[in-house]
Amino acid sequence: MTQIRKVEVVANVASGSVNDDAPQQLGKIFADFGVTANVCAPETHELTDCLRRAVDAAPDLLVVLAGDGTARAAAELCGPDGPMLAPLPGGTMNMLPHAIYGVRPWQDALTIALAQGEERAIGGGEVEGHRFMVAAILGSPALWAPAREAARFGRRRLAWTRAKRAIRQAFTGRLRYALDGGPREKAEAMVFMCPTTSRALTDEEQVLEAAALDVTGVADVLRLGLNALVRDWRDDPAVASRRCRHARIWSAQGIPAVLDGESVRLKSATEVRYTPQVARVLSIPKDV
Repeated sequence: MTQIRKVEVVANVASGSVNDDAPQQLGKIFADFGVTANVCAPETHELTDCLRRAVDAAPDLLVVLAGDGTARAAAELCGPDGPMLAPLPGGTMNMLPHAIYGVRPWQDALTIALAQGEERAIGGGEVEGHRFMVAAILGSPALWAPAREAARFGRRRLAWTRAKRAIRQAFTGRLRYALDGGPREKAEAMVFMCPTTSRALTDEEQVLEAAALDVTGVADVLRLGLNALVRDWRDDPAVASRRCRHARIWSAQGIPAVLDGESVRLKSATEVRYTPQVARVLSIPKDV
């Protein structure tokens, strides 16, 4: 197992998926392995500062118990040369933790990782200095993310306002894109999946899965949603999925995007690239 002596932990107890006693549970698990961990359980507005302090402390391991967005922020701060990262499932989707540790409670994931874990470099995507390890959504579907976040925190009026804005702007800002220097094509939205989470890619492939969504109305959206429920969404006629290492995307205006669950606004002309080493993670054997 990888030698771990100094550990920093950031537990987002405000995420809604992490119990208030999580810091105590984390401390006990580390103590059982003879390791003393510095555990930080910040308020939501203090989360970024807490992450920075944890990384600046130069630990052997940074443990993040939060959602995919917080894991993405931690990976950006750690980089390929910083602390090793253990993103535990403490959010809503938990796509990255489940890809690394399987679908299991965070307590089990951490215990197995400390007992059998090994360092592993994880690849992902990069756009305008932002990195992602799960997926990036570019285009009008990304406009729904702010409404979802407002609803998650019980701000119903704000959620409704943002939802109406997303409806008004849907199907009004088509993207132009080119994959790996190929011809320009059109799509309503682009989805870039990383090898860690894409079912179409193996972990060893050094590419992104690029899916162009060519939906033109509500009927297409409903059909795509139904296909996503009953079969592979890639089989829908509105989806064109390919592998790529580099993509150029254009729009008449700034491009709304969601990177691992976090909303960002990109330039009207931007580029997405595969990055072979976003961060180092403490992974577990696949057969566990």
